[in-house]
Amino acid sequence: MGEKNILAHFNTPERAEEAAARLKSLRVIDMSIDRIGRYQGEGIEETLNPLSNDFEGLGKLTLDADFRSRSAGIMAAADPSASGMSDGGQGGPTGKDILLTVVVQENDHKEALRLIQEAGGEV
Repeated sequence: MGEKNILAHFNTPERAEEAAARLKSLRVIDMSIDRIGRYQGEGIEETLNPLSNDFEGLGKLTLDADFRSRSAGIMAAADPSASGMSDGGQGGPTGKDILLTVVVQENDHKEALRLIQEAGGEV
């Protein structure tokens, strides 16, 4: 018996959690819920005061991103969306930016797809 994977997009984390709860009735091998962003990383986990704390740059502070090099952070800070006032017209991830990743047994695949779609997911 094989495994099948599913990548489903949702509008909100709550809808993805609802789908995940429904999927627990099946033989789920692995499942995760993540937010898709334009830049890599989890961003800032603690509160920073830019006047008194040392932070890596505007990109990390406003874009919730982690950059592997100083140059990448500088380039991201040049993006109009770093101001927090606009997405810069680039149309980054909007709307369905919550990703539910599921691995199920092959014979549960169709039922899993149905449950995800009922919860508002787009496969």
